[in-house]
Amino acid sequence: MRISLFITCLVEQLFPQVGAAMVVTLRRLGVEVAFNEAQTCCGQPAFNTGYRADARAMAEHFIEVFERERADFIVAPSGSCTAMVRNFYGELFHAPEDEAWRARLERVRVRLREFSEFIVKELSIEDVGARFRGRVTYHDACHLLRELRIADEPRRLIRAVRGVEFVEMDAPDTCCGFGGTFAVKYAEISNSILQEKLARIARSGAEYVVANDSSCLMQIAGGLSRAGSPVKTMHLAELLAHR
Repeated sequence: MRISLFITCLVEQLFPQVGAAMVVTLRRLGVEVAFNEAQTCCGQPAFNTGYRADARAMAEHFIEVFERERADFIVAPSGSCTAMVRNFYGELFHAPEDEAWRARLERVRVRLREFSEFIVKELSIEDVGARFRGRVTYHDACHLLRELRIADEPRRLIRAVRGVEFVEMDAPDTCCGFGGTFAVKYAEISNSILQEKLARIARSGAEYVVANDSSCLMQIAGGLSRAGSPVKTMHLAELLAHR
């Protein structure tokens, strides 16, 4: 099987180790991995801030890049960006004259999968051969859970890692408070939500917090650092790459 990586802005700019971990894990599972360097942002920040024309320009570029990829699937390390393409691109191509664009979008959208979704549902694998010793809890990223309905797949993968003690925090599906520009525009509300999340993490007794979105992990890691907490954050791809 051949897949094409959709590497998000945050992963490319701030968390390149997440992209590398994806490649390590997927190759271990016998998947041929390709990366098209012409890809850029999916347009979600512009879309959420109301700049629909700019978002559409980026969406058109995304479609043009990935429709040419000779890959069985397109795989991304983010529920947020995956949801943008699968659930919200349609709003950018809704006019009657956009019929051709909608057809092109559909050919791309049907192949796009979030990382954990791809491994569990398309490869039918839960044990990827990972080993990691530690007490781990999991944070449900909002878009991954609410837009893509992905909750069980990451947990199956975590539980199958040898040496991991998996514990659920209270209300793991509550928001971390990031929400992109929300954290900037409404900093006090964002921080209040974050503090509740940090308290739940602390009560779990976990040494590591795992999530599937680098944006959530960036928010949580910042809060943990400011609080002087020894708890560390880790993307699911990084956990699964461990041997």
